[in-house]
Amino acid sequence: MTIPYITFNPGIASQKPSNTDTCPFCIQDNLGAILEEKNDMIWVENKFPTLEETYQTLVIESDDHFGDMSNYSQQKRRDLLAFMLEKWVELEKRRDFQSVVLYRNFGPLSGGSLRHPHSQIVGFKTIDAYANLQKAYFEGLIVCSETEDQAEISISNKPMLDFTEFTIRISTPAKLPLLADALGFLCAYLLTDFLNGACHSYNLFFFRQDQGLVCKLLPRFVVSPYMIGYGIHQVNQFERLDVIRKEIQARLSKANNR
Repeated sequence: MTIPYITFNPGIASQKPSNTDTCPFCIQDNLGAILEEKNDMIWVENKFPTLEETYQTLVIESDDHFGDMSNYSQQKRRDLLAFMLEKWVELEKRRDFQSVVLYRNFGPLSGGSLRHPHSQIVGFKTIDAYANLQKAYFEGLIVCSETEDQAEISISNKPMLDFTEFTIRISTPAKLPLLADALGFLCAYLLTDFLNGACHSYNLFFFRQDQGLVCKLLPRFVVSPYMIGYGIHQVNQFERLDVIRKEIQARLSKANNR
């Protein structure tokens, strides 16, 4: 396995605004180069590109500073994911990059610096960001199977990081609205019922597999020393995963019967 490294520029990072400053995505009078606008969504070059040998862009998702996948309307989520996917593909078609990634941070432990909702589309010039991913990361206990009305949801038994991770899968991009619906449902669950509301941060990562799309939803906590020092993943017992599965199934059934 080849371990990729990428150079971080602290000089640029020191100039970035934080949540203690006036929100640049609310004021919008000093953004980077705007690539495209649609409704209240803006695809823009990252004004503070901290990673060398990359092309960093952002999708400012909404004009609502406190917006999130968990509280957007159904139509907003669907429109947003369609816009994000379109821009992801557009950047890939430039063929300037070894790989292009689409991901999202939320919360203080997610790696993000600003609360205002935004996603990242980043082109890597020298790194294949997908090279070390394992098939097992995307497998696990099935919560619900894909149908004409819902995406597949599963809970990883071999997580990318630690403990509990969720995978949403659709077999074709035409079912993107179903992925958006499942994502809103799971994000709301994660920030309210999961671990009795103890989770306040998460990451989303998007992947293309076979002819379909996959979204990984990772709850974020302080990373364990076993992972940092030795690369040892901690996983839940099957019994605990099954409790979480049944909890989500019950919530899903209640939502579908409204």
